[in-house]
Amino acid sequence: MDEAAAQQVAKQFVEVLMAPAFTPEALAVFKSKVNVRILQIALPSGGATAWEQGRNAVDVKRVGSGLLMQTADIHELKLSDLKVVTQLHPSEQQLQDLLFAWKVATYVKSNAIVFCANGMTYGVGAGQMSRLDSARIASIKAQAAGLSLAATAVASDAFFPFRDGLDVVVDAGATCIIQPGGSMRDQEVIDAANERGVAMVFSGVRHFRH
Repeated sequence: MDEAAAQQVAKQFVEVLMAPAFTPEALAVFKSKVNVRILQIALPSGGATAWEQGRNAVDVKRVGSGLLMQTADIHELKLSDLKVVTQLHPSEQQLQDLLFAWKVATYVKSNAIVFCANGMTYGVGAGQMSRLDSARIASIKAQAAGLSLAATAVASDAFFPFRDGLDVVVDAGATCIIQPGGSMRDQEVIDAANERGVAMVFSGVRHFRH
């Protein structure tokens, strides 16, 4: 982590900060802050397995008096994995935006809706009981920040159970959508995307972060 990144993080309240390395300038920034703990963790050099890449293959959570162990969400989605389900096909730029939005959604608490474009995140809705509410919140937060959602790509960590969530993100400005698919009402949502003139792809896998 360099000095510029450290300055950005230091503007927020931080209890524990972890990174594989810190420049002397970055450490100087954090030394002036209170209640900050710095942890330097060496990352593996890389390889074919999740362990060699420094990623956990299993997530562990405390549940009551026991532990819940589940496969970690580390699947790397590729362009070849995407299934275009609408009449309109996404452009090359839209495909890259969709993959980026999908990556961001990995780290957003379910139900997750993420607006992205050009390698940037514009709006995030997370942790709601309703996917529709997450879509609305993502749009509201972007508007509050003065960001336009026109021509953005949207990722939904799980399928849209009804078309209303799709309508909300399209009304906000989204022109392409990525979602896992797998709902009994997939065709209803596909028809809605065709009606609204947007492109949609299915990933075939979902994110799950609680």
